[in-house]
Amino acid sequence: MFNLKNFLKQEVKPALGCTEPGAVALAVARACEELSDRQDIASVRAVVSGSIYKNGMAVGIPGTRGARGNAIAAALGAICGKAANGLEVLKDSSREDVAKAEQWVRDERATIYCDPDRTGVYVMATIFTPEHKAVCLIEGGHSNIVKVALDGKIVFEATRGEEDAASAVNELPETFAETLEAVSQLDGEDERFLLEGVRMNMAIAESGFKSHEDCAACGECAQGSRFGRSLRGFMEEGRLARDPANEIRSVASAAADARMSGVLLPVMSSAGSGNHGITAILPVAIFGKSRQKSDCEIARALAVSHLVTSYVKRSIGRLSPVCGCAVAAGSGAAAGITGLLGGGAREIEDAVALMLANLAGMLCDGAKESCALKVGSAAAEAYLAANWAVSGESLMPQGLIGGTIEETVKNIGLINREGLKTVDRLIIGILDERHRPEPAI
Repeated sequence: MFNLKNFLKQEVKPALGCTEPGAVALAVARACEELSDRQDIASVRAVVSGSIYKNGMAVGIPGTRGARGNAIAAALGAICGKAANGLEVLKDSSREDVAKAEQWVRDERATIYCDPDRTGVYVMATIFTPEHKAVCLIEGGHSNIVKVALDGKIVFEATRGEEDAASAVNELPETFAETLEAVSQLDGEDERFLLEGVRMNMAIAESGFKSHEDCAACGECAQGSRFGRSLRGFMEEGRLARDPANEIRSVASAAADARMSGVLLPVMSSAGSGNHGITAILPVAIFGKSRQKSDCEIARALAVSHLVTSYVKRSIGRLSPVCGCAVAAGSGAAAGITGLLGGGAREIEDAVALMLANLAGMLCDGAKESCALKVGSAAAEAYLAANWAVSGESLMPQGLIGGTIEETVKNIGLINREGLKTVDRLIIGILDERHRPEPAI
């Protein structure tokens, strides 16, 4: 029987920064723990899937004051990473650690290699010292350590059961209706946990609204784009209506602005992604509070959002060529808001179908500032889809929309897995060309 508490434990958890470089740092940190001579590391090498490589190439790393990319994350994982902190592995980094990590990257002491034939979550970190070689493999989930070895001898290997438990999405019911029914298992402990996710994600949104002048130290506000802050300004100036859709969009965008620029604050993730967590949580919470819904009602709607996010995510894959924030988490948010509007299972299905018909083709071109645009779009569209659904709007089978929500989700997954097979490879080629060093004169 599907266990909601286990699902929440595995699929909804705090994460510091983008989860792709977070996974790289975690793998490196865990491997380093096996070394008696960690202070003498000669080199750090990580082989990653195309998905990890793409998503971690240009995103800000928390606490680094603007440093970006998987290589910096790998270096920091070796210098100061603590595997016990999970995806918050780098939360104790200092300015000195960052400067040291940047030098390691310049010296090619920490390097990242892309295996374009691998998809999804895959990080193989290998650490070399004069005396030892330590290896850690993360696969299937961003914090799912499946193997650790020292000098060719396995010191840890996850059992089959442990691997399955690390991605509770695999245990979701096959039907959409049964997935929604799992909310009946919600208890007080779960409600408090879900509401903590609201507090956490609202905190990072507030940092996205700050200006540099608002905070004494860089690292507490968004250092890159400020789409959320601009949207709020447009509303204050009367250039944009102050309505629920725009308010939801501005807050969600601000949270993604801050996270993508590397603000040193955690987010509550969903389905292995912090941006998914922002999209799945904030629209539901903001709308619920605007309607004076009780904490219990909001927590229930959040549970629906996380369940639907993972239900769609199971079909498209843990990491995918399409933007999971829009396709999966946007669907989750639409489902949660529909419930708060009084919609039942049928209306929730219609809302998810409307979201998929709208945003299913949105591509993921890596984690970076413009993700805030996609997160904001998905958040606002989720609000509209929910309102359409409870007003009676629905779609007959057309395009990728099937006769049932299960068929629709299956169609979206098929297009993503089979039709878009070469998209990531093409995007990585474009990104590699942009980041290729200038030839020496």
